Amino acid sequence: MSTADALQNTSEARIERRVPERLDEIERIEPQPDFRVDLERIRFSPYFSRLSAVTQVISQAGAGPVIHNRLTHSVKVTAVARSIAVMLEQDRGDTGLLVRELGGCDPVVVQAAASAHDLGHPPFGHLGEQVLDRLARERLGLSEGFEGNAQTFRILTELDACDATEQGLNLTAAVRAGVLKYPWLRAEWQSRVRTDMPDGMPRGVGSQRNGGADKFSAYTLDVEELRAAQRAFPNIGEWRQTVECSVMDIADDIAYSIHDLDDFYRAGVLQQASVSAELRSWLRDQSALSRLDEQSLEASARTPGHALELVRRRIHARDAWIASDDAFRAAVQRVSEDLGDGLLSVPFDGSMGAERAISSFTRSWINRLQRSIVVDRAPHVRSAHVRLGQQAWHDVVVLKFVHTRFVLERPDLATYQRGQGRVLETLVEGFRAWLSDEDDAARAPRRLVELVQVATAGYFRLRSDTPELLRGATDDESLIARGRGRGIVDYIASLTDSQAMSVASLISGTSEHLWEGGTGI
Repeated sequence: MSTADALQNTSEARIERRVPERLDEIERIEPQPDFRVDLERIRFSPYFSRLSAVTQVISQAGAGPVIHNRLTHSVKVTAVARSIAVMLEQDRGDTGLLVRELGGCDPVVVQAAASAHDLGHPPFGHLGEQVLDRLARERLGLSEGFEGNAQTFRILTELDACDATEQGLNLTAAVRAGVLKYPWLRAEWQSRVRTDMPDGMPRGVGSQRNGGADKFSAYTLDVEELRAAQRAFPNIGEWRQTVECSVMDIADDIAYSIHDLDDFYRAGVLQQASVSAELRSWLRDQSALSRLDEQSLEASARTPGHALELVRRRIHARDAWIASDDAFRAAVQRVSEDLGDGLLSVPFDGSMGAERAISSFTRSWINRLQRSIVVDRAPHVRSAHVRLGQQAWHDVVVLKFVHTRFVLERPDLATYQRGQGRVLETLVEGFRAWLSDEDDAARAPRRLVELVQVATAGYFRLRSDTPELLRGATDDESLIARGRGRGIVDYIASLTDSQAMSVASLISGTSEHLWEGGTGI
């Protein structure tokens, strides 16, 4: 029985998203009450609650409670996304007509997608995602590795639970499609090369260094759910996000680029002198910098202005469809004035005045970026139907550069993250050895065993229904090994930061505190 048939047989079969066949039907479409049920199921999920203890960039334990975690980030993404969705939904001009023709932009669907978009992030932020991907491929034999977006989709459709179905949250097609930021499988891009697509590869496909797309929104195990969600939107082309997903994605970019700067200003990490020196040096010396070859720029990237010039060149190489030197310069000027000479000019001291300054900075930037939204009928392959306007797009590029250059590339953060990576290695190796121990595997955590069973059943179902999707050996022993590996990844990805560290200490024998704090395993 297919997943679609199974859903029809549940006590609460969910409504697939209806897209109007004729434009004169558009105004008669009623909001779906099921969307509100979806939102509530996501927000009441333990996977959603868990986000309060998962790192965004640095943990609250190391920097204090004012630092964003995955939950507070998701809440803010939801607020930004809803504002954009309401604006598009209420538009009665050509833009609003096009949005409704493409499938609509229901604010509740957007809120649900935004609330869910980070559910799949493992412990320790983006560092955890990279390490778990490498370990899944190299140690567990999973060619698809790990990807946070694909894990989110797997949680919503397979791993979480509600009273309507045995597995998954039984969400509408609209919400399932709303989290598909990269609506393809990793392996779909294994045989493609850049020359196959003269306009470039979709955003997220990247270097294909891992045997396929760098970013993807579903594992092969969950492909049936992926295709079912996509079929509900016949007017959305191949490799395209739905309108509601695009709005969520834009809101994520806005929140990430602004609120993370807020965090590191509060923490005293962003220093006015270094940020201003980089921005002002580029503005002053851009003509001379443009004459340097890339090798020279890379060799002197620590010199103020040089790293920013590399960014300018790379967006031209990657996104020539929107890159503009004038817009880039205007963005650097604006960020220099508002951030370098504005917010950062007075160190954060916890006062009400400092809080008002942060509030003013974030609100003015969010309002301006929200107002810059553009809707395209036929977007570039690296874009989406809903996107930021050209100037706002460059503004976000420069804000992200500041975050990357002056936070993510700090040696002290890198040292901290290396230790977190070791925690994940300990967990992968510890659970792999435990489940391979025939004399003791039965005592493994019950949830881990269940996740292995779910994954293993999924691989056997794939072999029966769509064997062409399975790559590599497909004998029983190989599928059982894959199921064990995927179950381990599913389990580790569901831990909070503190649970991951506690369990790693226990499984490696370095902790004497069995009950203290509770591991939740």
